[in-house]
Amino acid sequence: MELRPLVMCFALCVVYATSKPTEKKDRVHHDDPLSNREHDDTENFDYDHEAFLGQEEAKTFDQLTPEEINNEDKDGYVTVEEMKKWIKHAQKRWIYDDVDRQWKSHDLNGDEAVSWEEYKNATYGYILDDPDPEDGFSYRQMMARDERRFKMADQDNDMKANKEEFTAFLHPEEYDHMKDIVVLETMEDIDKNGDGLIDLDEYIGDMYNQEGDATEPEWVKTEREQFTEFRDKNKDGKMDKEETKDWILPSDYDHAEAEAKHLVYESDADKDGRLTKAEIVEKYDLFVGSQATDFGEALTRHDEF
Repeated sequence: MELRPLVMCFALCVVYATSKPTEKKDRVHHDDPLSNREHDDTENFDYDHEAFLGQEEAKTFDQLTPEEINNEDKDGYVTVEEMKKWIKHAQKRWIYDDVDRQWKSHDLNGDEAVSWEEYKNATYGYILDDPDPEDGFSYRQMMARDERRFKMADQDNDMKANKEEFTAFLHPEEYDHMKDIVVLETMEDIDKNGDGLIDLDEYIGDMYNQEGDATEPEWVKTEREQFTEFRDKNKDGKMDKEETKDWILPSDYDHAEAEAKHLVYESDADKDGRLTKAEIVEKYDLFVGSQATDFGEALTRHDEF
């Protein structure tokens, strides 16, 4: 039996039992930070190492010599766009690991695809088999919501997900064509009166449970001001789809792109806007310092770079 629904319920119970009324619930989808270290190259390159390798991998590597660096890019050059793609890949490894793990448990017939029927049976099969399950109604709602999301991820409309489509289904916030479903699901969660919009009371009620306490924390007052001044752009007292999207999926700043431009700028000796193997070797301390033994193997393993 697939444990996803049970795990979800358990997680909700834990959150409910342990959270305090004054704690803020955050709906905004933030990119993972490239590094928690200070970005100051005059002091050290720790930020750059973690941004380039990924925080977990940067912790596990040992001494690297310049000769071990190997560039497997097909044209022999690394551009800003390729560097950005690599950095995003390094920071998103946990997503790929999660997809790989779930792929193995859902591609039951080994045909390199996960059909909706396979996913539904693995995740909700026990409900379908039980004519009157406890909490069956809420799980059936979850199943309908999952099916809607699956159909949006399934770009060729064959009700089977390849690896990329399955990733979009599990992590929709990572894909532009899935962002509407992220917004829709969020609005459905918050919109208690079912009018298709989020008013101030619903907005505050989603992140703060007053529970009879007449004194609001300061951050709640700030959120009320945020709603009025910034969230509700057309000043009609409610957030529509576009206003909700601007709130939960902000597109202010691309940290990976900024870091990619920084690394290329600092290493690009001939200023042609791209890096050769020699230029990377020359600045290997900027990329990995003395903290990565198998950097060459890492480049070989990932064709994206």
